[in-house]
Parts: sequence; C-alpha cells; structure tokens
Amino acid sequence: MPGIDLLRLRDALEASWDPDTSYGRAVRLGNPAYGQCYPTARVVQRYFPETEVAEGEVWTGHEVEKHFWNVLDHGGTLFHVDLSWQQFPLGSSVRAYVVRDRSTFADSPETIRRVEILLHRVAAQLQADIETNPSSER
Repeated sequence: MPGIDLLRLRDALEASWDPDTSYGRAVRLGNPAYGQCYPTARVVQRYFPETEVAEGEVWTGHEVEKHFWNVLDHGGTLFHVDLSWQQFPLGSSVRAYVVRDRSTFADSPETIRRVEILLHRVAAQLQADIETNPSSER
C-alpha cells in the first residue's frame, strides 16, 4: 500500500487488537496492547520490510517479561520502533535483546494465525482510512 506511514499503521494496529490477536488470548482492561507485541512486530515488518524483529527481556519493576518489537539499522545505528510498548508500566526498561533471523522464525500454527488475523484487519483498517480520508496526510 503506497504512502503508508508509521502513524497510520499504529492507528490501524491499535484498532485491530483484540483477544484473537493477543498471546494466549490475554487481555488487561484498559491496556489493549497487552499480549500484542509479536504479531504487531511481524505486521510492522510486512509494511516496512527493512525492519527486523527484536526479542528481548523487559523489566517491569516487578518481573521480567518477554517482548518483541522492530529494529531498523540505518548506517550502523539501530533505531527501535515499538508500537506495543504501552503495555508496560511507566519506568519499565529493556534488559537485553537480540535481533531475530527472519529466515528462522519457526512460528507455531497458532502464532501464524494471530499474525494473519492482525495483518488482514490492519489492511482493512488502512483501506477504510484511505477511502474515508483520501486526501488526508499526516
């Protein structure tokens, strides 16, 4: 989809999250990003193929949680793009991470299903946005 920007993609992702796309159908009231990190990172990678998926550990102040987000290498400088970070409490921090090799994701059928559901919903949201706001630019 030409002309898609990260802000429109973020809005489409947030509108598309629900228990069907979250890890283990996890839900936290008032926290729609909870459990959405991996499918979100994979969808971002589909729209921005120059990004990679990072897998890391986040210290929440109470425990360490596994988390996924995107990384863009621009001239040797890594830029982190995390469209589901808001699931963590204020003051959370990344303890460690690795950039995953996209050729060896080895996603389970359930994970593939969650990614495909989110990808389909996001595409529909973006198309609807274009149809209702054809001249809007961010």
